[in-house]
Formats: sequence, C-alpha cells, structure tokens
Amino acid sequence: MFNPKNKIYHPLDTSGLELPKRFTFPFYYTPHPLCLRAAEEVQEYLETQEDFDHNFGLIEGAKGLIIGKMFGIMLIKAPDGKVGYLVAFSGKLAEQNFIDGFAPPIFDTLNPSGFYKKGEEKLNNINAEIEKLERSKEYLEAKHLVKHLKLKSEEEIKAFKANSKDLKRSRNEKRVQARLTLNKEQLEVFEKELDNQSISLHYKLKRLKLDWRERLADAQEQLQTIEKQINSFKTNRKELSAQLQRQLHQSYSFLNANGQRKDLLDIFETQPPAAAGECAAPKLFQFAYEHNLKPLAMAEFWWGAAPKSQVRKHKQFYPACRSKCEPILGHMMLGLDVEVNPISQHNSKKVKLDIIYEDNFLLVVNKPAEVLSVPGKTIQESVLTSLKAYLPEVKGPILVHRLDMSTSGLLVAAKNEKTHKNLQKQFMNRTVHKRYVALLDGEIPLTEGLIDLPLRVDLDNRPTQLVCYEYGKQAQTRYEVVGIENGKTRIHFYPITGRTHQLRVHAAHNLGLNTPILGDDLYGVKGERLHLHAEKISFEHPVKKKKVTFTVPSPF
Repeated sequence: MFNPKNKIYHPLDTSGLELPKRFTFPFYYTPHPLCLRAAEEVQEYLETQEDFDHNFGLIEGAKGLIIGKMFGIMLIKAPDGKVGYLVAFSGKLAEQNFIDGFAPPIFDTLNPSGFYKKGEEKLNNINAEIEKLERSKEYLEAKHLVKHLKLKSEEEIKAFKANSKDLKRSRNEKRVQARLTLNKEQLEVFEKELDNQSISLHYKLKRLKLDWRERLADAQEQLQTIEKQINSFKTNRKELSAQLQRQLHQSYSFLNANGQRKDLLDIFETQPPAAAGECAAPKLFQFAYEHNLKPLAMAEFWWGAAPKSQVRKHKQFYPACRSKCEPILGHMMLGLDVEVNPISQHNSKKVKLDIIYEDNFLLVVNKPAEVLSVPGKTIQESVLTSLKAYLPEVKGPILVHRLDMSTSGLLVAAKNEKTHKNLQKQFMNRTVHKRYVALLDGEIPLTEGLIDLPLRVDLDNRPTQLVCYEYGKQAQTRYEVVGIENGKTRIHFYPITGRTHQLRVHAAHNLGLNTPILGDDLYGVKGERLHLHAEKISFEHPVKKKKVTFTVPSPF
C-alpha cells in the first residue's frame, strides 16, 4: 500500500501476477498489470491524502490555479529480491520539489542556499535596477524631451522651408515684373538684392538646422547617459543568465544502468528544452540507480483536469514525452533489457489492394486499419506502394488524399496527372464530401453539432496534435449521433477541413466531444483497433462530369 511514511520505496503485493520479462518501452506501451496495481494504490492515496494542498481541478470551487499532473510508477526489484515500486510527479507539486513518498528531483531548483536560487536572486535584483531606471523621472523626461525636440525641429524646419518656397515664388514674380519695368542698371541692382535674399535664407536654414542638432545632441547625451547604465545592466543580466543556465544544465546529471553519467549538455546536441529532466520518468530512474534498485517496468498516468490544449483524461495512462524525455531516457535505459519499439515491429507485409471501383481515369480503394497511406520512415509498405506496383505505367502522383494509419476506409487514386489535379482541386475547394463512422468510448448527451477547434502539432509529442488558438490551423467537423450501443456512441463525422488527427482530437478533447474514439492509442485507450472508418465519399468525376458516390460499410 502506498504510504508516504514508507519513504520512497513502496512494497507491492505481486501475488497472482508474473514479473515483466523486459523493461517497458516508455514511448508506446500497454501498462503491465503490476504497474496497474501500483497505480491503483497511488490513486487511492491521491483521492484521500491531506499531506499537501494542490488544486488538480477535481474539486469544484477549490482555491489556487488548476494544474493537472503526470505521475510515474516504476516497478523495481530491491537487492534483497523483493519487488516494490517508486512514484514521482512531473515538475513541482504544491509548489514543492520534495513530497514525502515521492522520488526527489534530479536537481533542486528551489534550494534557497543553492547556486540557482542565489543566481535567480541576482537576476531579479538586476531586473529591479533596470525597471527602476526605465521608470525613473529623469529617464522618462529625457526620452520625452528627445522625442519632443525631434518633432519640434521637424515642424520648424518644414515651416521654414515652406515659407522659403513662398518667398522664392514671390521673388520670381518680382523678377519677371522688374524685367518689364526697370532699365538694365536698375534691374542688376534689383536682382542682386533678390539673390542676397535667397542666400540669406539658405544660411538661415543651415543655422536653424545646426541649432536644432545642437539642442538634440544635448538632450540625447542626457538620454544616452541613462541608457548606457540600462544597457550595462542588461549585458550583465545576459551574461549571468547564460552562466546560470549552463551551470543548471550541468547540474542535471543522469545515471544509467551501466553507472555512466551524462548531463543535459552531453545528452542534447542543441540547447536543451525548458524543464528537461523535470518529468517523472528521469526522477524514477535516477532514484532507482542511486539506491541500487533494478527497474522492471514503468507507466505514467494523468491526474486532474485536462490542460486547455492537450487531450488528457483523469487516471488515463500516457507515454513519456518525446522532445524532453526521449534523449534523456535513451541514455538512462542503457544497460537495461528494454522492449522493442512496437511501431518499428509493425507488420510490414505487402498491402493487398481492395479496389471497389476502377475506370480508365481513377480508382477507389478500401484501406484496412493499421496500414499506411504512404510510406513512412521505417515502414515502406503502404497503399501507395501497392498502387505503384499495380499501376506501373503511371508516373505522376497517384493518391489524392490520405487517411491516418489506424483509420480504415475509402481512398481515391488517380491514373493520370490531369485527373489528379482535378480531384485535388475539388479537395482544396471543399466540394468533396466525406462521411466517417466512429464508435466513441462512452455516451455523449449531444445529437448533432459543429466542432471548431484549431489544431497544430504537439512539438513535444509528435505526431499528436494540440488545440491552439494562436498558431493552429482552422479545423471544423460536423457530427451526427447515430445511436448508443452498450455504452458506446455510434457517430457520423463530416469533416469540413482535413487536418492531421482532426476527428480523433475533436472527439477526445474536452472542448470537443470529450469522449475519445474507441481504441484510440494516442488520445484514448488502446484497443484492438481504432474504431474510425471513412465509409462514404462523393465528388464530381473529372471526365464524366457527374457526381459519383462510393460507400463501404463500417467493419465494426
């Protein structure tokens, strides 16, 4: 039973269950039954604990910022052969790094006597000095004076030039009149006087500009004196920040099963991402290695309300993050017997084409689930590969659109470039109509509607997608509930746009239907298959110029 008084190591009843044969591949896994048993104990503790105060967003009206958390479970074997487990949380919990019963951080950034807090204090002091100078009366008045003088000089010089132009026009008029009325001697005297007036104005303009330059120079000198102080503080801040960051990255030093150490600068070829090393998994490995405990398996679950962007369900298990944890865990798992990445072991047998329609210009195929539309990084076999073998004479593009690997259903292919361009244009103009059928993993109270949630890739966990109103691309889906079957919702989706994982995210996200598609291994719970099928498609035949519709009933 999980009990903080037991410190970090927690014993576990393993009766009736076999120990894992290999350590979990942390980026794509099904939790081991013993990890599930340990997780149940931790979750029971979290539901009743009074040891810390953190608002997970599970209690309505609770005070404080709502922050859901990822918790990690690591099954371990002690030197005496007993099996137990470790628990860790990602980041901080209740604004603390140390909570009884949980694995400690790799490095304690909250230690008041540590270099990081002291360095942070120095940076804060520098920021305060910069802010003090930037808000000072002298600085604001100096900035205002420079701005005022620039504006005033421009206005005065512009007015002088305009007046000079008027005077020049007047002189020219007088010059013309004088040539008609004055004799030669009188005209020479008169024109010389006009020329002197012009020269006088020219020198007055030069003097005016010089006077303004001198006034501006005096004002700018006062401003630059203060700005020099500000820039000096900013330079010091930049140098101290870089030094502090480098020292921090070196302080995150990670062990592996072979006893080797690497810090963040050793592990990442480029600048380490923010908060690297703060996730639950590295904390678990580090504590295990430091205390001679053998890692056997691990799993991570989400506890609390979902964040605004990601799909996260309370108590659901998720893989470790890619951008921060994959390089770190790649080092920390050296020396362990780790499960093979299931994706790399994916069945790559030749795809048998299920052609439901074919003519001289196009064909429509029914793609099975778990088959790629186009070749991937590690898997070459795909619908496109088989189409190229089936249509060896076609040299241009063939597939007009794609389906997710896990999605089954209709794909349209072209036999020539002209047909491909025509169909592609129809997709771009959104005149192609598609209907998907799905089973949602639960019941929803809605019958129909429109989901409008912009999407972008999750840079930390490719290929999953995030809801993002700032950088996301518009993504819209109409839906219509067909019925409820054994606690599952059968639904029709009509995508208006065609973003990656659009239907899966729109179904699972709490701002969408808040109910993932059954069997969704990325946004829900992995099952025998993703229950999403592209069953109907309608478009104008590029040559026959009439609407054609193709349907393949759902296999589930």
